[in-house]
Amino acid sequence: MSREIHIDDLRQPRHTPKQRQALDWVESQTVAFSRDSLLAEARERTGLSDFGAEDFIERLDRLVDEWGGDDGLSNLGRLSLRNKLVQHLSSRLLIEDCFKRHPEIHDIPIERPIIVAGLPRSGTTHLLNLMAADSRLRSLPLWESYEPLPLPGEAASGGRNDPRYARCEQAWQMMQAMTPHLAAMHPMNPDHIHEELELMGPNIASYNYEWLSPCPRWRDAYYAEDQTPHYQYMKKVLRLLLWRQGPKRPRRWVLKCPQHLEQLAVLRAVFPDATVAITHRDPVAVIQSVVTMLAYGQRMNRHAVEADALIAYWSDRVEHLLRACVRDRSLWSDEQSIDVPFHRFMANDLAMVGRIYVRADLELTDNARAELQAYGDAHPRGKDGRVIYQLERDFGVSPAALRERFQFYFDAFDVRAEV
Repeated sequence: MSREIHIDDLRQPRHTPKQRQALDWVESQTVAFSRDSLLAEARERTGLSDFGAEDFIERLDRLVDEWGGDDGLSNLGRLSLRNKLVQHLSSRLLIEDCFKRHPEIHDIPIERPIIVAGLPRSGTTHLLNLMAADSRLRSLPLWESYEPLPLPGEAASGGRNDPRYARCEQAWQMMQAMTPHLAAMHPMNPDHIHEELELMGPNIASYNYEWLSPCPRWRDAYYAEDQTPHYQYMKKVLRLLLWRQGPKRPRRWVLKCPQHLEQLAVLRAVFPDATVAITHRDPVAVIQSVVTMLAYGQRMNRHAVEADALIAYWSDRVEHLLRACVRDRSLWSDEQSIDVPFHRFMANDLAMVGRIYVRADLELTDNARAELQAYGDAHPRGKDGRVIYQLERDFGVSPAALRERFQFYFDAFDVRAEV
């Protein structure tokens, strides 16, 4: 029986002594948040100076301006955002340097990837991690997604002794200490298989920044911008990772990202031979999970939890994702795609993977089945506890009323109301 987690102080957090100590200490510090300071730290961290094409500067300025002017951020939140941008800029320098020295990487093919798309909190993470247990497929662990390349002079083993792994583990330990319920909502340990979206970070692109902190101006610019160049950049980094691993490891990628729901045309243009599995779940269940997780994190990264703003923003955001999916789903043929209803996937996840593999022309061998089963046995649903969500109490929204705006989605796909 999963341990039930009740968060009864979501709107008015009761900070633990450890949380209060961390917040007070960082509040006493000065956190520089300017383009020049970010670029300078990335250069100093890597010893490199060539960022390549400078179109990313405009996008960086957009984030710096929006986040830098956000008075609702705590200093801890500001520091976290700054560190993320420095990490992305450092990776950009390292990636540019590597391609200059090894232009042959551009010729490495990315062939027939299996790509999961679907709303966040709709089973995409479990489906990705389940298929990643198949040793014939190449996947992207969290530590590698954060730092595709080691810093100069580091001995990068690619395993648990890798300095990049150690940094990711340290961040995970800190996250658990500061926000312990996040492990039950979204595990972020170094071995967790993560989204390739992170590889757009060095190009300062994607909707990922919306998850880190409110940035509606960034969202509006993202909507207006053709995302094809950023998907091509991400594909370039996937090539780099295959090149680094050598020819003996698996070459066929298994990937996933919710952003693909509203970029199905771009996904098709950049990965024309992919197999796409699209998960479908009650949007109300998704939204209540998303906003609870983000509100819980705001106890540390903002001066006050902005529950009303979160429910308004993410209800709109999920609707945008779903309307794009309904509009563009037919761009992917039945031969190269499959819909994955959440209730069917949860009832028999291995059977659903078998159906995906048929589309992908990949045999579910006895060995692969055993690997997937072993992963499932070791990672039962609710392993780290089960959060009890209270949408109406915490966000003042009736599940039934919220569901009405998504009738277009229920009409289009096999989705069951949950909440």
